Amino acid sequence: MIKIGQFNTLNITKDTGMQLYLDGGSHGDILLTDKKNPKQAKTGELLTVFIYTGADGELLATQKKPYVAMDGVAWLKVISIGRAGAFLDWGLGKDLLVPFSEQDYELEENRYCLVKVYLDDQNRIAASTYLNHYISDEAHYLQEGDEVELIISGKTDLGFKAVVDDNFWGALYHNEVFQPLREGQKLTGYIKKIREDKKIDLSLNKTGHTHVAPVTELIIQRLKDNDGFLELSDKSSPEAINAAFGVSKKVFKHAIGTLYKQRRITLSKTSISLNE
Repeated sequence: MIKIGQFNTLNITKDTGMQLYLDGGSHGDILLTDKKNPKQAKTGELLTVFIYTGADGELLATQKKPYVAMDGVAWLKVISIGRAGAFLDWGLGKDLLVPFSEQDYELEENRYCLVKVYLDDQNRIAASTYLNHYISDEAHYLQEGDEVELIISGKTDLGFKAVVDDNFWGALYHNEVFQPLREGQKLTGYIKKIREDKKIDLSLNKTGHTHVAPVTELIIQRLKDNDGFLELSDKSSPEAINAAFGVSKKVFKHAIGTLYKQRRITLSKTSISLNE
């Protein structure tokens, strides 16, 4: 079965010398649209290709990798505005259409927008800026501590709103962010908490006991590299801690507390010293 908007491995059915055709099953032969055919490709062999749709809904194939696949969320540039809607650059020869009916605000040429890729009722690949129609407020299979992929959607009064693994909304609070963030930015995050209403609180740092060990060893190594002394403590600012170790103040305090209990360090109000 052909998966539209994804990579498929298909048999080469025909080679005209100029064009290759692939076995699309019930869809018939699918044209490989790349300007250059793969070297040494022969009829009967398998080829892994991305399947997309043409202007009339016909299936086409390419070995190019688009910026986003089916059901994905991406920050894409508007190339042009036409009669049907806005066209986005998604890395393929045929641009990605955002129909006017799927624009919750007016898109402008040469500007970027955050979109969700979907299959319309005529089996054509398209995109929408109505993210709330496709992304859930409630987590269904995620667990606290999970590593996830985030795309920043925008700023809020409390912090930032982010798309989690292309499917869910999550919140990053100001006290969890120690770096500049911008709309459309992709980064790795972690599920900090799933609330009773199943909404997701996020963190950009690993949290919990199981993630402290790497931080404790990093602190020890930094102490060794700095003659056994660091001018940081649990009273230091979150920004200073993040700049030094790339973690939140909470994780840092947990790590130095563990080292103190192990008697590997001595703490003062302004510094850490390595015990011999």
